[in-house]
Amino acid sequence: MSIIRDINLYPAGQAKINWVRKNMPLLNALEQEFLKDLPLKGLRITISIHLEAKTAYMAQVLRTGGAEVAVTGCNPLSTQDDIAAALVHEGMEVYAVHGASMEEYEAHLCAALSHKPHQIIDDGGDLIALLHGKMADAREFLRGGAEETTTGVIRLRSRAKEGKLLVPMLAVNDAKCKYLFDNRYGTGQSVWDAIMRTTNLLIAGKKVVVAGYGWCGRGIAMRAKALGAQVVICEVDAIKAIEAVMDGYCVMSMKEASAQGDIFITATGCKEVINKEHFENMKNGAILCNAGHFDVEVNKQDLAALSISVQPARNNIETYKLKNGIELHLLGEGRLVNLAAGDGHPAEIMDTSFALQLLCMRYLAENYTKLENKVCDVPAELDQRVALMKLKSLGVSIDALTQEQSTYLQSWEG
Repeated sequence: MSIIRDINLYPAGQAKINWVRKNMPLLNALEQEFLKDLPLKGLRITISIHLEAKTAYMAQVLRTGGAEVAVTGCNPLSTQDDIAAALVHEGMEVYAVHGASMEEYEAHLCAALSHKPHQIIDDGGDLIALLHGKMADAREFLRGGAEETTTGVIRLRSRAKEGKLLVPMLAVNDAKCKYLFDNRYGTGQSVWDAIMRTTNLLIAGKKVVVAGYGWCGRGIAMRAKALGAQVVICEVDAIKAIEAVMDGYCVMSMKEASAQGDIFITATGCKEVINKEHFENMKNGAILCNAGHFDVEVNKQDLAALSISVQPARNNIETYKLKNGIELHLLGEGRLVNLAAGDGHPAEIMDTSFALQLLCMRYLAENYTKLENKVCDVPAELDQRVALMKLKSLGVSIDALTQEQSTYLQSWEG
């Protein structure tokens, strides 16, 4: 039986889902294809992704393809209760409540896995961790799955390296049509959308410190620069640091940047990126937020230990008053700011990412017997297909190589 906040919230959720349907042409096309082919008929699929409108539409397309779908969130603060209600109203099993405690959150994951899925879609590795531990019995029919995000893929590769990955997992995050667009343009826009709507403050002229210059960090920095901010990059990778310099940004250590920043955004996937020594060095009124996966990048334990009071300032803003008298403002409890304090990536971006997920679910259903228990790349032909679908939806045409040109490019002869 589903676990949600309130089934009566479903009309608002349906309206949100209807809106994104109008702006996700790739999922529209795949919905028709899946309706015709029923490639997932008879399969149980459990998905754990940020539970908002775009995710809900993907879940609907999976069901259109014949699957029995169980849905849960991957972050207690990113679940939208009206979306959960809308899916339950349509007859889907959903286990997610906004603001759930960590104990409740894990219980929701376990409930979704109790359906003993054939395939999973994971975001951050929580499902796969449970399937290799507490919920090992739920692996009875498991054929494999797909991972949505950088943090999850890192954890999968670590598990696989030790020979402890017991099912094949497709690294959707590492597909070009995912990280080049979702991580860069999706994160770049949605993070600033959330910060601006939450704080109602001007970005132009402020000094923005971005920790991490991966694809997410690149997108955040690019949009900050366009908004008129002075951008500082903090990195541990020398090559990425040089790239940031060449892209026109100031690069320095977090210790140095902590005294200068007005807004701090972590996007590293690591823990304890901003700590006690940095908080004590900050300006009064500095804003802290996270765009990595988990709420461990801004060290909340250190922040609390330094504070004499914690008070809500606005919705999704907690103000920590430090013993030295300054106030620091933490957004979205240090969780993913674009989802904890916003609606996540734009629909057109998730259209591309979720098209990959849908095609990977079909690929896995048709090829699972050929796959090893390791982290598998998304087949290049799926990446290319999604790119061509996206171009077509935008009304863009491209050239194709002639046979003579193709031969020339593959030959060592002039």
